[in-house]
Amino acid sequence: MELCLAVDIGGTKLAAGLVTSGGAVAVSRRIPTPPTDDAEELYAALGVLVGEVLTSGADDERSAAQVVVCGIGCGGPMDLRHGTVSPLNIPAWRDFPLRARMEELTGVRVALDNDAKALALAEGWTGAARARRDFVAMVVSTGVGGGVVVDGRLLDGSTGNAGHIGHVIVEPDGRLCACGARGCLEAEASGTAIAAATGRPPAEATPEVVSRTGRMVGRAVASVVSLLDIELVVIGGSVALGFGAPFFAAANTELHARARLSFTAEASIVPSGLGTSGPLVGAGALGWRAADRDLVPAP
Repeated sequence: MELCLAVDIGGTKLAAGLVTSGGAVAVSRRIPTPPTDDAEELYAALGVLVGEVLTSGADDERSAAQVVVCGIGCGGPMDLRHGTVSPLNIPAWRDFPLRARMEELTGVRVALDNDAKALALAEGWTGAARARRDFVAMVVSTGVGGGVVVDGRLLDGSTGNAGHIGHVIVEPDGRLCACGARGCLEAEASGTAIAAATGRPPAEATPEVVSRTGRMVGRAVASVVSLLDIELVVIGGSVALGFGAPFFAAANTELHARARLSFTAEASIVPSGLGTSGPLVGAGALGWRAADRDLVPAP
């Protein structure tokens, strides 16, 4: 059986797994993202994790020899033309040549893209947006990212960074964002922002914080659905999924209060259909797409 090595890189965790051509996660491993400013130290930790995944199936007919492609979802921004990444939440990597380094490590073709864009592919493949031609997928986690699918096509933009909904302004003159602007959604609703503002991790957020986070997300989504004529927004990530129903209720209430055009009346925000598996399925989708395999939606 051919497999895709799937890698998800975020500010809180590094994950790797083996994903089948049907979108099933056969093996997965994860570690906390090392708190380091040393680019090579971080890459070495990723290399160890990938090595564990590639050797994990030796006893059950899964092995490195069956890996034919690699997909990597990583926080942005990045330059897909050169295969470099500069994640705002991972200061150790600035213009880090991740694609070339991983091709050297694995010996297979590597497809690299933003982690939220990867989630969009996954949700359209086997998740909450199956067979939908127009939708947005978002990650609300350590940071906030997005991927936009219009007319059945995932939007890339000039450098591959289309979909950065985390940098839509939701609170003019609000908190300072890592990008340098004030009031970005990421600066108001990400796990990093919540911890900085409250002194508590998101897992300990009060109902008021949960509700406000949902409102900020709904406010950003209102602008996006009006701009792009999209009715479905799928949200994953540890903050959104951890906050659960109260978050989604607040987000939808704000969306409907702010998006008042007739064609936005049916717009809705729903949880990821893939849950915590979404990031690895998304990275797998990147790999299989690069290998010219059709991502046929599940029935």
